[in-house]
Amino acid sequence: MSDIRIIEGEIFRDHRGQISSLNAFHFDGVKRAYIIHHPDISVVRGWHAHQYERKWFYCLKGKFSVALVKVDNWDSPSIDLSPEIFHLSEDDSRLICVPAGYANCLKAHLKDSMMLVLSDKMLDEALGDSWRYDSSMWVDWNNISLNK
Repeated sequence: MSDIRIIEGEIFRDHRGQISSLNAFHFDGVKRAYIIHHPDISVVRGWHAHQYERKWFYCLKGKFSVALVKVDNWDSPSIDLSPEIFHLSEDDSRLICVPAGYANCLKAHLKDSMMLVLSDKMLDEALGDSWRYDSSMWVDWNNISLNK
């Protein structure tokens, strides 16, 4: 069973606009945040892995597919690992909680999509725990649909 968790948030709408919240999420351990902006939907960002860093993903704008795989061998991971694929959208308030030991890969489905990423490591710590693999290694992105 996967260690990946999804925190379901809330969206409140009225005549004043919208509030998206994650009231069930506690920021314990979060040390930094950054935003990934994808102006081009042909770009695939990943695979990027960390042995010790935890991450959280939240779609601020647009739509993304997020693929995650638990790495079995850091120097030479198996090519037949099965990724878990999640879909995030600005229309949902969902946070993907990714434990240490996973590789992630992102693809936007709408131009100018934006993803908020939280991390439990400062940048210098994360750079020392950074593993990169080819973006086509575990997912054929041409066959990924938001309806799956």
